[in-house]
Amino acid sequence: MISLKSILGQDGKFYDLLDSSAEEAKNSASLLVKLLPELTQHTGDPLSELEQSRRKHKRITMEITKQLCQNFVTPLEREDIEALSHALSRIPKNIEKVGELLTMYPARIPTERILPQVALAEQAADTVYSLVRNLRDRPHVESISETYEKLQTIEGDGDKMITDRLRELYQGDFDPKQFFLLKDVFELLEKVIDRCRDAGNVAFQVVLKYS
Repeated sequence: MISLKSILGQDGKFYDLLDSSAEEAKNSASLLVKLLPELTQHTGDPLSELEQSRRKHKRITMEITKQLCQNFVTPLEREDIEALSHALSRIPKNIEKVGELLTMYPARIPTERILPQVALAEQAADTVYSLVRNLRDRPHVESISETYEKLQTIEGDGDKMITDRLRELYQGDFDPKQFFLLKDVFELLEKVIDRCRDAGNVAFQVVLKYS
């Protein structure tokens, strides 16, 4: 027998899945920080953990899609769930690409140049997780404004950081291979931060809608 609670989508499964999606995005960013020395030294198979995290995130995204197809009523509007799920999926996807780039020419990657950006990406993913985790409580805008503003600040810091990094590249003395690899890494890390901002924007818009 199908319960009314299940039909109305109030059993929390969508919130649980969105929480898991945001948590795995956060985990992938933390893995990038943890694996950075191995990625640039090319020891062992550091990409395997990032790949596993991405596969896990894909399974969560597929489950969200499945549940949307199987439930008549959802605790949030379908387009909001789909938009947030899609935005979250782009975070680990780009993080995995960063890992792949770092293993292409590891001997010429100065870790100290990219670590600040990687750390900023981790902060952004952690902040997104905080925003998504609070959705089930139907918070008022005021209660999450500080977290949202923190994410915007991180994104602004990321913009300034990539400008500084690119200036160093263009004014520095790098061989062509190192120049283009570093440029791609810097820009992809900036994209990770931007994808976190995008997911945070969707989460904040959901709060605005239901406040």
